Amino acid sequence: MRSSPRFFAATLLLAAASLAPARTLLHCGTLIDSRGDAPKKEMTVIVDGPRIVAVEAGYAAPAAGDKVIDLKAATVTPGWIDCHVHLDSQSSPTSLLESFQLNPTDRALLAAHYAKKTLLAGFTAVRNLGDGGNSTIALRKAINAGYATGPRIYTAGKSIATTGGHADPTNGRSAALMGDPGPIEGVINGPDEGRKAVRQRYKDGVDVIKITATGGVLSQATSGMAPQFTPEELKAIIDTAHDYGLKVAAHAHGTEGMKRAVEAGIDSIDHGTFMTDEIVALMKKHGTCYVPTISAGRFVAEKAKLDGYFTPVVRPKALLIGPQIQATFQRAYQAGVKIAFGTDQGVAPHGDNAMEFVYMVEAGMPPLVAIKSATLEAAKLIGIDKDVGTIEPGKFADIVAVPGDLLADIKRVMQVSFVMKDGVVYK
Repeated sequence: MRSSPRFFAATLLLAAASLAPARTLLHCGTLIDSRGDAPKKEMTVIVDGPRIVAVEAGYAAPAAGDKVIDLKAATVTPGWIDCHVHLDSQSSPTSLLESFQLNPTDRALLAAHYAKKTLLAGFTAVRNLGDGGNSTIALRKAINAGYATGPRIYTAGKSIATTGGHADPTNGRSAALMGDPGPIEGVINGPDEGRKAVRQRYKDGVDVIKITATGGVLSQATSGMAPQFTPEELKAIIDTAHDYGLKVAAHAHGTEGMKRAVEAGIDSIDHGTFMTDEIVALMKKHGTCYVPTISAGRFVAEKAKLDGYFTPVVRPKALLIGPQIQATFQRAYQAGVKIAFGTDQGVAPHGDNAMEFVYMVEAGMPPLVAIKSATLEAAKLIGIDKDVGTIEPGKFADIVAVPGDLLADIKRVMQVSFVMKDGVVYK
């Protein structure tokens, strides 16, 4: 008996369907896509391979072979992005001693451990602003190659400082150990050395440049606020970085250092502790992004109360600077400064990154705006918003979920129940 053309066509369709790759359908009770101004109810996000292929109203029925993940009782958002972490370290009373004991290989293994914790906490991408021995460049390669687990890493490698500055790795050492580190080690003096340091980082394979525009808290140097680059040095570094297509982030607590960095064209001010109305106006004028790191401020302020946790050089700086950052964030948000989420994790413990959301909401930022700061706005700052930062067709399937109504209780960010990155479910 001869088969009919209709039967033959149907057979071909069934065969094609059996060969089609299975999709994953996420049935989302509440969806925050970070593109709209309100959450959406009862939505389906369809993932095919590493990317989102559709977002549909209602709970779509699966085709043959499709996998359905039930997130009907959850709030679903894009994967979160932390714009300021240090994956290869974590603050403790032994941190200074460890700086003499740990090799770059040790740092890389620590970074791998903390990267996995960060991913499972809901952070599918991070901007790593300073490491030792290019440990996070190596880890980025390992994650991208698929033999390590962690978030997307956009790393600065070694931060750039001036002699004695916040990122001079020899601060506090004896004369016999201090030496005279130069641009290869990220320590510069003068515009030409600044250019060389940027070019070395480009050669190393960084994604972003980090400078320490002022003193800092945890370095073994007395000033936490003084400016540490001349305007000419800043311009040389920033212009060279921009020539190479690299954005520049500035660690900055003190007012003058912030002012110089913003006027020189810095892309982000991180910490921003003693930000004045003049600095706010300059940042708005230049479109400079603010990365608050309230978590780090809260952490060092708390630990500074404990005898022996910090060295005598660090403790007074922690007591002065730490308690200020949340109030600075509040003023900056109310003034309309552009804000991207960042914690400085590695000061506070890795995996607790989401507490930053709680602190931001405490200071007056609405929960939905806080989520956007860690998704679309963070992606824009890093320059990856064409691929991540929202839930919409064509984007990578970087997606997290928490149980219940996140907008009603921001503390649910600490209860992440689902993590997907590149279409792969990790939690």
